[in-house]
Amino acid sequence: MNSLLFERSTGNVAPREFAVVQTEKLLKSFRSALRFRFDGGERPARPVVRDASSAITTPGPSSAVRPDTPLLWAHQAGVTALALERFDGRILISGGADAAIKIWDLEQCANPSVSHTYRPVASVPRAEIPAPGTQPSSSAGHRFGITHLSFYPFDSDAFLSSSFDQTLKLWSAGSARVSGTFNLGAKVYTHATSPIASHLLVACATQHPSVRLVDLRSSAAVQSLASPGQSSGTAGANLAVSWSPIHEHVLASGGVDGAVRIWDIRKSSGLVALLDQEDSLGILHPGRTPASSRPDGGAAAGSLPNRGIRMSAKAHTGPVNGLTWTDDGSFIVSAGHDRRIRVWDAATGANTLANFGPTIRNNQLGSLMMFTSPTGLTRHKRELLFFPNESEILVMDLHDGAMITRLRGMGPSIAAVAAQRGERTLKNRLTSIVWRGAGGGGSSSGTVMGGRNAPGAVYSGHLDGQIRAWMPQLEGLDDEGEDNDVDEASGARAKKRKALDDAFKSLMGRQITFS
Repeated sequence: MNSLLFERSTGNVAPREFAVVQTEKLLKSFRSALRFRFDGGERPARPVVRDASSAITTPGPSSAVRPDTPLLWAHQAGVTALALERFDGRILISGGADAAIKIWDLEQCANPSVSHTYRPVASVPRAEIPAPGTQPSSSAGHRFGITHLSFYPFDSDAFLSSSFDQTLKLWSAGSARVSGTFNLGAKVYTHATSPIASHLLVACATQHPSVRLVDLRSSAAVQSLASPGQSSGTAGANLAVSWSPIHEHVLASGGVDGAVRIWDIRKSSGLVALLDQEDSLGILHPGRTPASSRPDGGAAAGSLPNRGIRMSAKAHTGPVNGLTWTDDGSFIVSAGHDRRIRVWDAATGANTLANFGPTIRNNQLGSLMMFTSPTGLTRHKRELLFFPNESEILVMDLHDGAMITRLRGMGPSIAAVAAQRGERTLKNRLTSIVWRGAGGGGSSSGTVMGGRNAPGAVYSGHLDGQIRAWMPQLEGLDDEGEDNDVDEASGARAKKRKALDDAFKSLMGRQITFS
């Protein structure tokens, strides 16, 4: 570190290079931050006795949770969705299996080095199920579990929520009141808004085979995207959608048929490409169409077979439930039930053949939330992928699949959660992860690590009702403490040496006479 500071001061290392080196170190040093807890105000219906054997422990010093620590839940029924605004990295929103939504202020704690228990600044309870023959209130919350939450890209005071009750809702984060409700007539697994578009279209992946586009201006579902093979309904549901961060009219979707489709919403047919796991060359290699035909929206006229794209192409051999783009729009990342993560060149549609190994676990029926490190925090083609691997978070190199670190310590494997009728036990699982970044104008995530009171963070939601924090390890205070310890040890050794020298000199300097 000192040598790097010296190189920067002499001008041998540019400020930009110095910042990238430091952020790369931070990205690879995330650890569990058990000092932060989230209390949603719910308490167990009956007393819970917990002994030392049930304490949750994770690797690291002072990481064990004491047996007498009170039980706290963010959502006692389980956390199913998280969203964090990217302007200041301050407002966190959580959704539960009980259909409740809670809003948290991450700047309640001014000092990230001390323990703190967060409490929601606002909450939306579950809406009452309407009586037979009556319509549900449009101003109420959701009636069934929350499937996905997201902030509106250009306003940190507006967020969207989707639910198993077949609705998409627009909310005000400041007042925790609903601004609009859209009934889609099918279970909504996830939704997405473009981070750069001037249009107000929300793409929804539902139980229906087609992707539904909801216009927030007209309060209506204005378009359905369906490929020719989906007309019969054999394709099944869509589980993932993600907008391109550089082309406002380009959308990617993943379905239970294993296909990843690229859409241009301006075209009548809509579909412009299918990602093929067997294609490592892409549509621009010799013998195929010219460079104007790309899955980024510049496709030339003509059917997909005429452009060298198989209509039967599959990205995965199982359902695709995870999709994301890198912030610069260069790569698409997909995840499926075949326990594979694939990285695609967005310009050609080629499979880059990145191998993430056999440790991937993914079998949840629903959208899987993964993300890549924001462009600019690492060197070119050194981006990291944060992947929720059921009981751990894997941090991997995006381009070669190398494992960087595994974030563990997710609590008990079996958890008891609140239900409508008492309690039920289920397998604890990681359901959602979000990146805490700030200054995200024009990109899909905050480009600066952390907010005003933290150097960076990842927050995860779990079916045991907990929200857990993960933070990078900083140099400085610990190193200073180590230096102080070294100085004290050196001082103690010097004192002992001086005492021995004095004793030796006193013995050797004593005059002895023989009689």
